[in-house]
Amino acid sequence: MNNTADIVIIGSGIGGASLAYSLADSGRRIVILERGEHLRDSPEARDDMAIFEKGFYRSTEEWLGTDGSSFLPGNYYYVGGNSKFFGAVMYRYRREDFTPRQHMDGMSPGWPITYEDLEPWYERAEHIFRVRGDASQDPTEPPHANPYAFPAVPDEPSIAQVRSRLRRVGIHPSSLPLAVDLDEWLRAARTGWDAFPNTGRGKIDAEVGPLTEALRHRNVSLITGANVVRLETDAAGQRVTAAIFLKDGAEQRIEAKTIAVAAGAVQTAALLLRSSSESHPHGLANGSDQVGRNFMNHNTTAMLAIDPFSANASVYQKTIAFNDFYNRDPETGFPLGNVQLLGHITANILKANTPLLPRWLTRLIARNCYGWFLTSEDLPNPESRVTVRDGRIVMHWVRSNMRAHEALIRRTRAIMRRAGFPIVLTRTFGRRTTSHQCGTARLGSDPSSSVVSPDCRSHDIPNLYITDASVLPTSAAVNPSLTIAALAIKAGAAIRQSAM
Repeated sequence: MNNTADIVIIGSGIGGASLAYSLADSGRRIVILERGEHLRDSPEARDDMAIFEKGFYRSTEEWLGTDGSSFLPGNYYYVGGNSKFFGAVMYRYRREDFTPRQHMDGMSPGWPITYEDLEPWYERAEHIFRVRGDASQDPTEPPHANPYAFPAVPDEPSIAQVRSRLRRVGIHPSSLPLAVDLDEWLRAARTGWDAFPNTGRGKIDAEVGPLTEALRHRNVSLITGANVVRLETDAAGQRVTAAIFLKDGAEQRIEAKTIAVAAGAVQTAALLLRSSSESHPHGLANGSDQVGRNFMNHNTTAMLAIDPFSANASVYQKTIAFNDFYNRDPETGFPLGNVQLLGHITANILKANTPLLPRWLTRLIARNCYGWFLTSEDLPNPESRVTVRDGRIVMHWVRSNMRAHEALIRRTRAIMRRAGFPIVLTRTFGRRTTSHQCGTARLGSDPSSSVVSPDCRSHDIPNLYITDASVLPTSAAVNPSLTIAALAIKAGAAIRQSAM
């Protein structure tokens, strides 16, 4: 293996793949290091019992809580990262998410850039992920310079009825922006895509979209099974010079003029902290002492709305959402969050999440239920953090803004009952649900309180970039995938202009 490159990108998830796509036609030699392998097709890929009950794809890596207890997080290590299992929802942050605003339990600090600054990069990200949507349906949708290139994924008849029920009670349901080729997805099997692995081309995840495009260029290559354990700098500690990784049980080293870390908010923070040295005793890029801090994970709840007299005949289900309480709840005056459909809840999925229920009962419930996913903003807190202890990841997640989330649950429960769903069940998720992890290397203009600049460039080390969810200064209350991709593509433009 040639052990030098112009640019090394660590991680092939949405942030790493989008950066590679942005730089692919630059002519620079780009090497992507991915700790996982390609996700291969198998009978388990569309088997809800294998996926949800037996944990066929679940990683065995354990993280620690600050109380010393270990847990299995919802992280996946494959080419394409967590996006191989994502729900394919690619929301833009709302314009209001970029500005400081008061929540029920604290202040969201806003961003050093505006929505208008990021809008053209959002459009580029939507293009490479081939997002389907209709921006005219949602009153909270920020301005688009151009409409979506593809029409929204159609509602199934059962979901069209739900949309009508919501409208009748004064709610504004809107089509989810989705990176899904529906015909291609259903060609393999008639299942939903939410949390199902993408072993074909039905979901336009990080591998299918930007990574595939990047690898069409001969100057871009991918090394799988490469677990990066630390980064090295020059003697003065002023430039990062190499990534050290384990592959096939042996330690290898690759030098580069520019290194970008995109391993995910938790793993990126851990890598930077493990890369401490005499020049950087508290971890790499950590002159502000903010690496690992401000961990955010969204406050999320699954809700089952059940109509005993109307069967849910949908297959994929996940096409609508509503944001009526996103920016302002008329009762409290505060932002509450987003409500969107989950993929269709099967009896086996329900059994996996409620193991004490007999299977005959999960079949009965699943036949008549509609699953919803409620999301509220988690506010940044420097004491909510990721650290490393004896080589192991330690997560101390300090929940925030839960009063707003509880209000969102109450509002949504009342809406579902008014819309004809008399039975409403809820389950609030905890630290194991890490699909929306963000914030551990925050983006900002002030080097004393942030880790990277608005171009995702380290304040401390000019040839080091971070292009994943780590850099998000706030979590907002919508899925972060598109914002990660937009920031990574924007960072690619900055790297192109740099002298390296």
